[in-house]
Amino acid sequence: MENIQPNDVLAKAEALRNNLSTGFRDEIVKSLYSEAEKIAKRAVKTASDKKYDFDQKVDRIVTSPITGLPIMFLMLGLVIWLTVTGANVPSQMIGNVLFAFGDWARALFNSWNVPWWITGFIWDGVYLSLAWVISVMLPPMAIFFPAFTFLEDLGYLPRVAFNLDWMFKKSGAHGKQSLTMAMGFGCNAAGVVATRIIDSPRERLIAILTNNFVPCNGRFPTLIMLATVFVASAFSPALTSFIAAGTVVGVVLIGIGFTFLMSWILSRTVLKGEASAFTLELPPYRKPNVGRILYTSIIDRTIFVLWRAMQTAAPAGAIIWLLANIPAGDTNLAHAIATWLNPFGILLGLDGVILLAYIIAIPANEIVVPTMMMMYTGAGMMINGPSSSVDIYNLLVHGAGWSLLTAINLMLFSLLHNPCATTIMTIYKETKSWKWATVSVVITLGTAFLVTFLTASAARLLGWA
Repeated sequence: MENIQPNDVLAKAEALRNNLSTGFRDEIVKSLYSEAEKIAKRAVKTASDKKYDFDQKVDRIVTSPITGLPIMFLMLGLVIWLTVTGANVPSQMIGNVLFAFGDWARALFNSWNVPWWITGFIWDGVYLSLAWVISVMLPPMAIFFPAFTFLEDLGYLPRVAFNLDWMFKKSGAHGKQSLTMAMGFGCNAAGVVATRIIDSPRERLIAILTNNFVPCNGRFPTLIMLATVFVASAFSPALTSFIAAGTVVGVVLIGIGFTFLMSWILSRTVLKGEASAFTLELPPYRKPNVGRILYTSIIDRTIFVLWRAMQTAAPAGAIIWLLANIPAGDTNLAHAIATWLNPFGILLGLDGVILLAYIIAIPANEIVVPTMMMMYTGAGMMINGPSSSVDIYNLLVHGAGWSLLTAINLMLFSLLHNPCATTIMTIYKETKSWKWATVSVVITLGTAFLVTFLTASAARLLGWA
């Protein structure tokens, strides 16, 4: 016994660990809490347990294996519906004000005889890009983040982690990843930062690399536009918002499915390891603090994310304007690049304009739609574009040659494609490694290419395209 070293004990413990059942940690935690409950009943006297009886009654419903997940998806659908319906009017109002100011500033520069290329670069490039990002991002985030923070303050989000824990455990990931995934709906960069709550470095890395499979606010405009124009337009106007929201929820569920799938693949390949257990104590439900909700959602989240997006959108707007105004033979550089990308885009069920829009929009996904509209209409700058669903449908189908396959694959590509520049930089800062930042791009973009290629190929084989 004197010759036994600490490393020998650790090695023996590691060998014995593999012979234990998968639920031994849960049994240990259950035993500890059972013993603690017995001690508490002997030592603590309470006047009433009504509050906790109420919490337990609610938890029997919201954490039930039968009703827990449907309630969770219903809550997600409600938040997305509120975001979809509530953001339209404010976005249009903010956009009108910002675009009107841009028109006034452009006219002022022209009256001063400022060279056209300086006026165009500043107001038609940089400024219009910022105007689009602010008008598109601010209203949805101002709705989504308070709603998310309300559920967080209420005490519901730990119940979400409880409901999804077994799914992430099957995927070889951590149950807390459900919380970081939920944060990713507002902003993937914020979701990456939120992975700090996961103690295991391996499982935290899995959460970081798969967070982009849930759509952020920057991708919602594209998904909402496609859902409204190609799906909801077939229904009565009274149902349009519900059908569009339901379609977006369906796309979100596909993204969650890819999160589980990629977590499972990573946990069995490059990030192989044993899933760690964690004790999740469900807090009591509490009355939300309105002041804290507003401060956290508006200052800490909305303004912070919007400022980061504006920093990356400004140079993207400059690049868009340059590409659209630099001649290339009989056309401009933007259309020349789109034509060169077109064969590869068609292979994926898309087109060259879409691919170029996503390349330019790496800094900020919010400018994908205005970039496509600019190129399809032949404008030399970002424009508001068609306002009604019918006009957008005519432009995309009759003008740009889109089909239903194009719309479906664009929704899939928008869901699965690479992270934006802000998220990539956040991944680098959180991991301190360009390797993992690059891996996040390869995983997501590779998945997007593969899925859209297979979808397009299957549609063509079946004669649907």
